[in-house]
Amino acid sequence: MKEIMAIIRMDMINKTKDALLKEDFPSLHCKKVMGRGNKKVDYSLIENLISGNEAMSPMLAEVVSEGHRLLPKRLVSLVVEDEQVKKVVEIIINTNSKGKQGDGKIFVLPIMDAIRVRTGEIGNEAI
Repeated sequence: MKEIMAIIRMDMINKTKDALLKEDFPSLHCKKVMGRGNKKVDYSLIENLISGNEAMSPMLAEVVSEGHRLLPKRLVSLVVEDEQVKKVVEIIINTNSKGKQGDGKIFVLPIMDAIRVRTGEIGNEAI
């Protein structure tokens, strides 16, 4: 078993849920998260400020802080059998890829075991 965690844009959650459901993956968890990618601040924009020669305008302050701001995203998590991982990852990529920064990230993690609380079922039967 594997857990697939996908961090996607807020406005893509319904499309992603629908695409997964259409392909028979109805079980998932979703939560709002905040984060940012590895976009770097362009310090050449603020060289004069660093040297103390100039005061920062509100517009420039916004541009500089943009690289450090946390953005709202959605974290989708689902547990699937090993042979289903490739299909789920493809669904998530095909649904969320716009070819732009911020389209998201997908992580695949091993799951040691699963137990359904109500019935005591273990392993794949529990998911």
